[in-house]
Amino acid sequence: MKQICTIFLTVFMSVFSFTVYGQANKLQQRMESIINGKKADVGVSVLYLENKRSVSVNGDKHYPMQSVYKFHLALAVLDQVDKGKFKLNEKIFVKKSDLLPNTWSPLRDKYPGGNVSVALTEIIKFTVSASDNNGCDILFRLLGGPNKVHQYIAGLGIKDCEITATEEEMHNDDKVQFRNWTTPKSANALLEKFCNGKVLKKHTGDFLMKVMEETTTGPNKIKGLLPPGTVVAHKTGFSGMNKEGVTAASNDVGIVTLRNGKKMIISVFVSMSKESEKENEKIIAELAKAAWEEGN
Repeated sequence: MKQICTIFLTVFMSVFSFTVYGQANKLQQRMESIINGKKADVGVSVLYLENKRSVSVNGDKHYPMQSVYKFHLALAVLDQVDKGKFKLNEKIFVKKSDLLPNTWSPLRDKYPGGNVSVALTEIIKFTVSASDNNGCDILFRLLGGPNKVHQYIAGLGIKDCEITATEEEMHNDDKVQFRNWTTPKSANALLEKFCNGKVLKKHTGDFLMKVMEETTTGPNKIKGLLPPGTVVAHKTGFSGMNKEGVTAASNDVGIVTLRNGKKMIISVFVSMSKESEKENEKIIAELAKAAWEEGN
């Protein structure tokens, strides 16, 4: 009887492994077909939280994050809230000199004169949901600089990720953006920890999840081809196109709720692209759609 049970279990596990591998292989082939022929370096990693199934193309490759790292920054700030150093409703004094003129900043547009106290929650919302560059650097200064964020992320056990430069530094020199990098798999690992409640306390975690769900940037990226109303908590990144017609980074990472209520994590990085931004967004959207259909 014991021998029969052992044989049955072995056969079952073999069939299960073959099925899972077959599904993963099918999705990987589909993702590769989306990427092939594009004038861009594309990395993508998908993780289905229910069964931990992961599928990647160039998942271990380094890609510049651009504003994706504002998610990492928000985690570090909210960790300090959890530890009692700051409060969510704490007022942060924003000087006029903090609001640089030649950068993307809805925060500056709302408070053009500066020299105003702004709630920490509002600065985080501007920084994450609207990808505000001035808000980002205000938060970096609050923590003591990018290295503090890097140390925090590394302390969570996240490898293959480097955070060394502010938005202002990237704005002043295009090459600096490559110092803030991650791999698609590393981005997924951090999103997984966050989604599973292993990073922040419940109230701060719920706050950040809501802020990410309210992201207004990149509506044609991960969300672009998903059914209307799909809940996506995400963070985008975009370098713009340089004078040679190359986009160093057009990215989107996030947590997607599937039809069955289960979660899918996806990180897509489109780098050194000679495609139009519309095409870059389409690449991300098609990869997300493929992963979505596989998950449902």
